[in-house]
Formats: sequence, structure tokens, C-alpha cells
Amino acid sequence: MTLHTYRAIDNGGRSVRGTTDAADIEDLESRLQRRGLTLVHGEPAHPHTGRRVWRRRIPRRELIHFCFHLEQLLAAGVPIIESLTDLREATAHMQMQQVVSTLVEDIEGGLPLSEAAARHPGAFDAVFCSLLRVGEQTGTLAPVLRQLADALHREDELAAHARKLAIYPIIVGSVLCAAITVALLFVVPELGRLFRSTGQALPLQTRILIELSSGLAHHGWLIPVVLAPALGATRFAIRNSPALQLVFDRLRLRLPLFGALQYKIALARVASLLSMLYASGITLLDALSTAAHASGNLAIRDSLRTASLRITEGHDIASAFELTGLFPQLVTRMLRIGEQTGSLDTALGNVVHFYERDTKESIERLQASAEPMLTLILGALMLWIVFAVLGPVYDILTRLPV
Repeated sequence: MTLHTYRAIDNGGRSVRGTTDAADIEDLESRLQRRGLTLVHGEPAHPHTGRRVWRRRIPRRELIHFCFHLEQLLAAGVPIIESLTDLREATAHMQMQQVVSTLVEDIEGGLPLSEAAARHPGAFDAVFCSLLRVGEQTGTLAPVLRQLADALHREDELAAHARKLAIYPIIVGSVLCAAITVALLFVVPELGRLFRSTGQALPLQTRILIELSSGLAHHGWLIPVVLAPALGATRFAIRNSPALQLVFDRLRLRLPLFGALQYKIALARVASLLSMLYASGITLLDALSTAAHASGNLAIRDSLRTASLRITEGHDIASAFELTGLFPQLVTRMLRIGEQTGSLDTALGNVVHFYERDTKESIERLQASAEPMLTLILGALMLWIVFAVLGPVYDILTRLPV
């Protein structure tokens, strides 16, 4: 099999581009026809760029639908290939259709679902593939898919709450920046010329406002020219330096207000992953390794690896987590209880429930405090501008002859 890139047209007349494995162009055309696509152009993919499609991110909502529908079909006794074929027809997301089509082809070629899914890291992460593998080995693929759908749904709810928290400050901040920029570029320069023409001494706040206006008018173009490359270079350096990424991730967890929120979200995710993996029959050390890769934060990843190393050295689970210094007493206490009672997955489930509830409550509190806080900041800033402008104007008016 050779990886081919193609351009095709679907039944609705829309152009579709992608890559897929095929023996030759004829085989590529027949594979696309089975998907309801008509080949327009196809060729062997370049070795360095042919797999790009597999790394594109799939929206979490699409993965939830994938798990739910596939679980329902498998639970009803529909074979895996027929289930995926029906799912492909019911999916409106073009990229997800490509992924499901390739899954069908790989399974028809003899691969299990977990290995076929592992070829799409942009859609299915290591945890997802590990749980699919366990479900295939134990014959519990449908329940595993239900667990994955529930976990993805919880993650989607937390992400929705976090996005909701950010919307109001972004809107208010954008409007405020636009209003101040317009005032500094068009209003303040005219007032500055008026004040200078009177020859009177200006108060400090008025001089600061005029200097800000002058600086923005003459050098404002430097802000995007300097800021965009600086941010890009910083992002590139952090992504390509594990040491910088570790420092950055630790700082994220220590930010005022938002650091604690990110910390709770990360702990809820890690506990959820460990609970799912351990309950599915994966050993604790393997579960820790998989959850460490999926944690999304290098500081937490290092702590999980340290805990795993201490467990291999003979420490009990609770003390191994406690010695890392990153996990709070609630987590270690729950782990100790779960270890003593032999119900570690239940203990981890309790940790998930606590942190998810605590995260939602923290977001709600931040939302409730964000509006008055931003209102106060906006009012103080506008009040400063008003005093800086009206002070000299009042002086001018008082000196006019009656």
C-alpha cells in the first residue's frame, strides 16, 4: 500500500481533499467510490507531507458523537465495519468522515480498531487508543466507548465553562482598547493643540495623556510589528525547549485566580484518566504513564512520572503522590483510602467528582466577580481621562473675561 493524496467531489458537488492508502490510482478510485466520492485527481503522496491529514485536530463534539453512536450500534449487535459505515454516512463533519472511512479500510485490511485509531493522533489520543485496546482484549468495547463518551462530555463541559468565563473580559477589553485608541488618536491631539495655544501650565495627568497620544500616533505601528514576532518567537522557543515549557507550565499553575483554576482542571483530567484506565484493567504504572502523556502540563507530567518511579521503588501509592509536592491532601487521602479498601478506581472517581464540581463553582465565582471588577477598572480609567481633559478646560473657562 502507498499513501496517495487526492482531490474528489462528493455527492453534493463539494470538493474534498485528503490522503488515503491505496495500491494504485485504480484502487484509490474504487476506495473513494465506496465513500461516495468521485476522484478528480490523485497521486502518490510526498513522504514528508503525506500524513499531514492524520494530525489535524478533530473537534471534541465529533468524538463524543463518534463514541456514542458506535457504542449504540455495537451494543445492538451490529458488526464493527457496518457500524463504522453507518457512522460515516451519518457524520456531517467532512474531516471526521475521512477518518471514519480510513478506519473502515484499515479494519477491512486486518487491523483492530485500536491500531487503526492510533494512525490518527489528531483525532484519537494515547488514552483513547489504550482504552480501545483494552475493550477489544476483554470483549467490552461498547462499555469502554460509553466511558470515553462520558469522559469527553465532562471535558467538553469544563471547556465550555472556561470559554464562557473568558468571553465577557475579552469583549469588554476589546471595546475599551478600541475606545481609548480612538480617543488618543483623534480627540486628545486636538485638545493638546488647544491647551498649548493658551500657554498655561498643564497638570501632570494631562501631560501624561498627551505624551501617550503622541507616542501612539508616531510609534503605534511598532506595537504589532514588534509584538507579533516577539510572541511568535516566545511560542516557538517554549514549544521546542522542554525546559522552557516546564517553567511556563509551572508559572501557569501559579497565576493569581486563573492558576488555581487551571490546576483544578488539570487534576480533574488526570484523575478521570487514571480512573478510566485503572477500572478498565490497565495496571497502575501503565495508567500513570498514559495519563502523564495526556495531562497537557509538563509540571503535572513530571510529578506523575516521579510518582510512578517511587511506586516501582516500593512506596505505596498515596505516599508516592504526596512526596511529589504537587498533589493536595484531598488526592493523597482519597488514594490512601482507595488503596486500603481495594477500590482505587472508586476513590479516583470521587476525586474527579470533587474537582469537577469545584472547578464549576470556581468558574461561576470568577464570572460573578469579573463583571464588577471590569466595571470598576473601566470606570477608574475613564474617570482619569475625564479629569485629565476637563481640568485644563475648566481652567481655560475660568480665565475667560465675563
